[in-house]
Amino acid sequence: MSTSNRTTRTPPKEAPTEPLKRAVTGCLRAIAGNREIDVTFGAEKPGYADGRARLPEPSRRMSKQDAAIMRGHADSMALRMACHDPKVHQRLVPMGQQARAAFDAAEQTRCESLGALRMDGVALNLSAMLEDRYQKANFANLADRSDAPLEHALSLILRERMTGMAPPAAAREMVNLWRGFIEEHGSSALDELSHSADDQSRFAEAMRDLLSSLGMGEDIAPFDENNDPSTEADDTRDDDSGKGSDAEEEENAEGQTEVDTDLSSDQNPEESEEQQEQPNSELSDDAELGESDDSSEPWRPQNAVPAEPRPPEYHPFTPRFDETVNADELCDPEELARLRAYLDKQLVHLSGVVARLANRLQRRLMAQQNRGWEFDLEEGMLDPARLHRIITDPMQPLSFKRERDTDFRDTVVTLLLDNSGSMRGRPITVAAACADILARTLERCGVKVEILGFTTKAWKGGQAREAWLSAGKPGAPGRLNDLRHIIYKAADAPWRRARRNLGLMMREGLLKENIDGEALDWAHNRLLARNESRRILMMISDGAPVDDSTLSVNPGNYLERHLRWVIQQIEDKSPVELIAIGIGHDVTRYYKRAVTIVDAEELGGAMTEKLAELFDERPPRAPAGHPGARTRAASRPAPVALPTRQVH
Repeated sequence: MSTSNRTTRTPPKEAPTEPLKRAVTGCLRAIAGNREIDVTFGAEKPGYADGRARLPEPSRRMSKQDAAIMRGHADSMALRMACHDPKVHQRLVPMGQQARAAFDAAEQTRCESLGALRMDGVALNLSAMLEDRYQKANFANLADRSDAPLEHALSLILRERMTGMAPPAAAREMVNLWRGFIEEHGSSALDELSHSADDQSRFAEAMRDLLSSLGMGEDIAPFDENNDPSTEADDTRDDDSGKGSDAEEEENAEGQTEVDTDLSSDQNPEESEEQQEQPNSELSDDAELGESDDSSEPWRPQNAVPAEPRPPEYHPFTPRFDETVNADELCDPEELARLRAYLDKQLVHLSGVVARLANRLQRRLMAQQNRGWEFDLEEGMLDPARLHRIITDPMQPLSFKRERDTDFRDTVVTLLLDNSGSMRGRPITVAAACADILARTLERCGVKVEILGFTTKAWKGGQAREAWLSAGKPGAPGRLNDLRHIIYKAADAPWRRARRNLGLMMREGLLKENIDGEALDWAHNRLLARNESRRILMMISDGAPVDDSTLSVNPGNYLERHLRWVIQQIEDKSPVELIAIGIGHDVTRYYKRAVTIVDAEELGGAMTEKLAELFDERPPRAPAGHPGARTRAASRPAPVALPTRQVH
């Protein structure tokens, strides 16, 4: 009897986290009511789109709290899929940036509250997720309402009213800063919201009333259910296709649809207001000419060239207190070195991730630097490989060579960082790290980099407001704060000399308010003064422009309207290529080329990816007659004319 030495192969053991992944996946699909959802686990930020959900990768030694946080993310996504109607949301969503953010946060809170009231386990998971989220956001030490995001405070107050659950401990200070104001101005709307969670349309209308009572009424377009353009557009699409798209597809397309609607309506606010004030305008008169010769108004020929849109009324009350300063002038060298050391300590875990992304960007950029030479020239660099000709034939002339230029190498990139108070904590740390590593990477590739920051010198107005008070509070004063524009690294300065300056962002008290329009204009004009043939401006911000002193005595959209105008002028008339990255803030409403990220941890990947996309493209060629079409030897393009007027 013979025996075999071959042993039976045992199946490989599965990872210890696999049972947990299967359980979470099954629960997510069951709550969402869709067994086709593709659930993945990874190190990226949790999120869902296109029928796919991404959750945090569980560790092998996961605690009960970590498991609850992961299940909370899954329950939050599932409840949004199950309880949210994207058509209703799109029809009623406000148009203003802050109102829109609050409206979206309230809708997410409504969906989560429905699940928390019906399932105790879901309530515990969501509480763990929220506690972890606000603890990482570092909201526990806020001392001023301007630092506390209204949408987060409002969503937690609504959650408390609908479920009876107190705000997470890490967010209680933030909620307390806003609670009195919200409950004083919107008590009746809050009561309506707490009783209408089961009806999304009723809840959304009550939310619009609450936002109006909180001073954001002008950001909410009037809603007419019988004459709603978005509803008509949906009906048209349904008729054309022969069948309606399902809720999942509408959910995936919701963000893009909202962006397109806002851009079309807000492209030129001044023009829209004029059309509303003058219903019998020239357009309507001309449209009726073909039907009747007896027009009540005299006929006026249309201009062949449309008139330039008027810039919005914008001006500083007085610019004499504004400053543009180098970073090393704002604190002594010893403190700057200490701040840089503190930044390096904070970046121990982050720098590896960003460095890998930067190295990937460098490989893509270096691949485009195919060095080529032109030989046998009469001038240039002496070509040593052809010196033997002179030995063999002394009558032969010297041979010179010249390196061919590439579109890529003659480039300058400006990183404009929002230094407002809302960036305090993790966002400003990540922004400083990404700027630092990208500056090194691009410098190695022969691309010059400029790093700029913008904030104000004081909270709630500085010397400009004092001057306004001394002048007797004249009406329509314009901007009432002192700008502080910071140069962390000039384009021509090597990174090793400017490295220490980035530590200034860690300084307590530096981050105040943000006036984006003038900062963008300042950075743009600095780029126009450069000789490089390709100029790229990257704006990194986490919110719309905010300055309490200015907005308290001017229209609520005063700063935002000016920002839109500056962006439009740069994108339409300037050779500078403008891109923007929003951290938890939908910048796609303002910029044609933009990306929005949910968490600051994604900033490094977003910056490197957007820069790589730009360098992969061919530089845009300006039309004939455009300032960007001139050669470097010609005169430089003039700065964009922006509406600024000095009053005092």
